[in-house]
Amino acid sequence: MQPLRGSGRPIRQPLRQDRKLVYERLSDPILVTRAKDGDRLALEELCSRHAPKVERLARHLLRDPEDARDAAQEALAKLCVRLPQFRGESQFSTWLHRLVVNTCRDAAERGRTRVHEPLADDLRAGPEGDPARAAGISELRRELCESLAGISADQAQVIVLKDALGYSFEEIAEATEMPVGTAKCHAHRGRNRMRERLGERDVA
Repeated sequence: MQPLRGSGRPIRQPLRQDRKLVYERLSDPILVTRAKDGDRLALEELCSRHAPKVERLARHLLRDPEDARDAAQEALAKLCVRLPQFRGESQFSTWLHRLVVNTCRDAAERGRTRVHEPLADDLRAGPEGDPARAAGISELRRELCESLAGISADQAQVIVLKDALGYSFEEIAEATEMPVGTAKCHAHRGRNRMRERLGERDVA
């Protein structure tokens, strides 16, 4: 038998057009790899993607809102500089959170050398136009900040990560480089001390 001969006409397929890369759809590991290779847009996407979490963590760790904003910006700047040092041994978010925690710890140390005037509570109307509600939220935030200030820095850090940001104790241990048992101990003792302080305030 002789092989069948084709029609001889070339098979034409439409050329595949290169699609524009959508950085918002890329995963953190891909963005990290591209950023390390010098992709400026990948680095910008990493910063913008994680900026809200960085700012939220800084606000919980530092009492002064201005210090928190400065620390968040400093942490993002460190991200741009130190990203080549990230070896991928943990999740990028864990590495970044450890960077934020250390930056806030340094900011708190610097803050102890300065004298801060107490900030007046913001009594302006909130989004719903309810000044009483805004004042109540401000007072609650003030009491929580004072309670956190009355316990050790390690206890406050663990409580914020666990109760405010929803970290597991295993994630806290990885982010803070402390044993899981130590993190649990800090949380237990810190919560008890905060309850005592709040109770003393109620009695007074």
